[in-house]
Amino acid sequence: MSRPPKQRIVTGRPAVTVYKPAGVPARELRWTGLTLDEFEAIRLVDGDGLDQEAVAARMGVSRPTVTRILASARRKVAQVLADGQALVIEGGPVAVAPVPGGLGPGGPWGGGYGGRGRGRRRRRGGRRGPPA
Repeated sequence: MSRPPKQRIVTGRPAVTVYKPAGVPARELRWTGLTLDEFEAIRLVDGDGLDQEAVAARMGVSRPTVTRILASARRKVAQVLADGQALVIEGGPVAVAPVPGGLGPGGPWGGGYGGRGRGRRRRRGGRRGPPA
């Protein structure tokens, strides 16, 4: 039995979740699903221009995982565009983080996504601050 996937942090759901070619009835189209984590990875890397390390930190996964998510998402989007398919964005192993007033750019922690203490490492021995 395989290990369940780790939840990926996304900053919300897209405003539009279905895309289809114009002039073709939906019932005649082949549908391809893009998960919310795939959408978030494409949005952050290709849309916002972030590097994969920053995206990995925001989504709470490793950089190689972001690479795999991006490859899957780009493959699906290329297939949809090349074959004239419909695309639906939904589901996936995600946890939606609230953006207003807490996380995200312009939040109370100065533009990061982690909040207090995230990404900081404690020194061994429980000491904090500069070495003595």
